[in-house]
Amino acid sequence: MFDLDQVKKISEKKEEWNQTKVKKVVERFGERKEKFTTSSDIEVKNLYTPAEIADMNYLKDLGFPGEFPFTRGVYPTMHRGRTWTMRQYAGFGTAEESNKRYKYLLEQGQTGLSVAFDLPTQIGYDSDHDLAQGEVGKVGVAIDSLADMEVLFDGIPLDKVSTSMTINAPAAILLCMYMAVAEKQGVSFDKLSGTIQNDILKEYIARGTYIFPPTPSLRIITDIFEFCSKNLPRWNTISISGYHIREAGATAVQEVAFTLGNGIEYVERAIKAGLDVDDFAPRLSFFFNAQMNLLEEVAKFRAARRIWAKLMKERFGAKNPKSMMLRFHTQTAGSALTAQQPMNNIIRVTLQALAAVLGGTQSLHTNSFDEALGLPTEESVRIALRTQQIIAHESGVIDTIDPLGGSYYVEALTNQIEEEVMKYLKKIEEMGGMAKAIEAGFVQNEIQESAYKYQRAVEAQKEIIVGVNQFIVDSEEEIEILKVDPELEVRQIQKLKELKNNRDQAKVDAALKAVREAAQGTDNLIPPIYEAVKVYATLGEICGVLREVFGEYQAALI
Repeated sequence: MFDLDQVKKISEKKEEWNQTKVKKVVERFGERKEKFTTSSDIEVKNLYTPAEIADMNYLKDLGFPGEFPFTRGVYPTMHRGRTWTMRQYAGFGTAEESNKRYKYLLEQGQTGLSVAFDLPTQIGYDSDHDLAQGEVGKVGVAIDSLADMEVLFDGIPLDKVSTSMTINAPAAILLCMYMAVAEKQGVSFDKLSGTIQNDILKEYIARGTYIFPPTPSLRIITDIFEFCSKNLPRWNTISISGYHIREAGATAVQEVAFTLGNGIEYVERAIKAGLDVDDFAPRLSFFFNAQMNLLEEVAKFRAARRIWAKLMKERFGAKNPKSMMLRFHTQTAGSALTAQQPMNNIIRVTLQALAAVLGGTQSLHTNSFDEALGLPTEESVRIALRTQQIIAHESGVIDTIDPLGGSYYVEALTNQIEEEVMKYLKKIEEMGGMAKAIEAGFVQNEIQESAYKYQRAVEAQKEIIVGVNQFIVDSEEEIEILKVDPELEVRQIQKLKELKNNRDQAKVDAALKAVREAAQGTDNLIPPIYEAVKVYATLGEICGVLREVFGEYQAALI
């Protein structure tokens, strides 16, 4: 890409500059740190020149947006054509409460919905289960049956809105409920657009809301791939998630490596189940974290796109360019939010959102400044959404595609991240794949080591967190905190009791029997689950049947 004689001259001139200029200043004044590194422990040089990227081949390594290897973006016009989907993650209390919040966000200019479910829903228990006590509606909306889903999307046309659902172990059931609501609205399945997270491997790694062991869990995922490829052509069947891996303490390199490792596992399982890669791969999507090191994050997103494109083309033989596109949603880093001086979080979120936009995200959630203290208020949610809108409409950063492309530092860092990720993927391959690496505790140990190292650096003030370990104030401003009314749990349980009393129990029993028979055999599980949902079998009842057949996963102590 550069004239090699010129590169040699530049390198010699840089060395002379370091020895004659930089060295004197450093000897006199020093530098802020002994060593400058990214979160992934990649050394950051004091200056980048063409020498750092002299062996790059523009057409091979970068290309153009919308073309392999998609380093510069998955679509030809990117955000010049339209902005990313502004999708604020929301949900709390009952379906009625969350429906009001969704309508509020849509009125404020949000362009897609993102549903947060409470913990009982995430692990397959109804609100009246003993283990659900005190957790109903606390960190998301409680969904026990189709009746709740009907209320959740009341007045929201599902053919006009794209919906993301952060649900994993019971993803098939919530997808079926969504389909049933669409059917009642008169919306055909081919008009539905959105995403279910449906990424069970990262639950075993970092998040913990699993139900079934890996083998049946992966079977359910491939059943969803197969069903949706035939019936929901616009639906993203999985959001392979690095977000929670990063929140658990992974570095940027580990986030990409373990996320793509999970993606490889899902693709291999689907192919072994008899699916053609180009039938399901175009609907795979990804979910990444946007952390504080802005330029490393931009490079991370660019590297992830290039690696995935190469894997799909070279390893799995994908022919359809859409199978090679790494399309991703981004959420700003919850772990970076501080309870101390919470208004500072507005600045943090702005920088993280900017990294996602400069990195070419397709969809974005910006955290609210008060989330280290509790669920976000309407005011804080509005500020978070306005952050995205100001970046989109006032900053000018999306007027050209991949504006940091060609930066000597960003390109060098993109290459280094790719190199380090490939080392991890090779090691995971040698261990027998991602499922084996998780079972061996390798992935969890790597993340724990990174988290421990970072925490030690914070405690030693080698990493500065403004307002936490430096620039501390004596008194904190009072912040209004949203609290979920405990009466909502009582009302949710009462609604569930009434539902069970008024439904046709014979139809429910027959539908649950069909689910059990499908689980015991090899038939696709989605059609019988869909029929069970439509007769108002509850989430807990369907998961209960699957628990009986598949068992429950017990995590090994790592």
